[in-house]
Amino acid sequence: MSWGTDQPGHPQEHPQQPQGYGYGYGQQQQLYGQPQYGGTPYPQQYVGHDQQGYAGEYVQEQASADYPAHPAPGPEPEPEPAPVPYAPPKPAVRDRYFDTLRAVALVRVVTYHTFGWAWAGMVFPSMGIMFALAGTLMAMSLERPALKVIRSRIRRLLPPFWFWGFFVVVAMLIHDWMPGWQIVYWIVPLGDPPGNAWGEQAWEILWYLRTYLWFVLLSPLLLRVFRLAPVTVLVLSLAPILVVHFLWEPPDNRFGSALTDLATFLFCWILGFAHRDGVLQRLKPFAVVVLSLAAIGYGGWYAFTHQAETGSYDLDDIPLAQAFWSAGFVTLLMYAKAHFRIDFAGPARFRRLDRIVTIFNARAVTLYLWHEIALILAVPLIDRFWDVPAFETYLPLESQWFMFGIGWLLIAVFILLCGWVEDVAAKKKPRLLP
Repeated sequence: MSWGTDQPGHPQEHPQQPQGYGYGYGQQQQLYGQPQYGGTPYPQQYVGHDQQGYAGEYVQEQASADYPAHPAPGPEPEPEPAPVPYAPPKPAVRDRYFDTLRAVALVRVVTYHTFGWAWAGMVFPSMGIMFALAGTLMAMSLERPALKVIRSRIRRLLPPFWFWGFFVVVAMLIHDWMPGWQIVYWIVPLGDPPGNAWGEQAWEILWYLRTYLWFVLLSPLLLRVFRLAPVTVLVLSLAPILVVHFLWEPPDNRFGSALTDLATFLFCWILGFAHRDGVLQRLKPFAVVVLSLAAIGYGGWYAFTHQAETGSYDLDDIPLAQAFWSAGFVTLLMYAKAHFRIDFAGPARFRRLDRIVTIFNARAVTLYLWHEIALILAVPLIDRFWDVPAFETYLPLESQWFMFGIGWLLIAVFILLCGWVEDVAAKKKPRLLP
């Protein structure tokens, strides 16, 4: 990225602000020109900041050797104004409210995959929250050229996916998997990547990456349509799930699965647009609360009254209930952020907690991809503990909570061993921890 001209003395063009929200913190770059006249440098005088808050240009007072040492008498010149003291621009900062929501969402995902609690999705609908946050960031990023943004998002996603997928694919091949042409979805997951039953627990989570990738590709069009009539489009974004559920049943294949997931979380993604564009701030609190609670109520009612179809009220098994419950729940979270200007500055003062939130956000893709493998490996590892009499006596080896703890230890190991791939994907210097 070019931040200015290479020729001294030329005014610096307005730089594009680096993306402050990704898997790290953005840093604004400064350039200071040092022009000279006649080969003789003179003290610098600061001119000012440009409208974007970046460092402005410096100019030099010029002098000439032909000027007399003692100027002729004349009217006393007016004193020059004192130079404005230079204040370096602040680096771009992360939104700790959103960072905390994402961290809690990831913890809830691991918890759900450990204990299988059907009610976990109602307490905290992680996937709807993650799609809403991603939609907000996508709308912010699309202030830049769309093609460049899409390329950047794909570049951040695919290398960690390829790195993880290599181990999963090799393990399934060793366990008698015979892939067909569908293996191309392990290169670009526009459809569910194939696999065998042995590795299903590892690869079944890839629906989220596939849905996210489709939302990224569709976002330039979705954002343009949204800005034509923001509130109307936001409300109508629940229509596709109603059509899919009541009027037209998608085919039972990769296309149908992708379409259903897009319809389920479309509202949450568009809600991210609404937050970024300030639409939520303009809505009446009473209307937002009433409509959100109505959506939550309908989603909960449908889940509990249709358990016979799925055998559970788990939102993950009932797309219509998931769509409405997530829509109402996430709207309240996003509206609270916009209306009350919540920034979570207080919790950020707890350094260890804030550090964990930072790591979770910087390694979100790694954590999501590897957490199921960590839980899978925790089982044979705990089985070995039974061979140690002291472990058998003093450790709760039969407890799911013990497996939960071992799972997190293995997740930490995977973050240390594999998280650097996210740095490489983001064109950063690889580090063990961000």
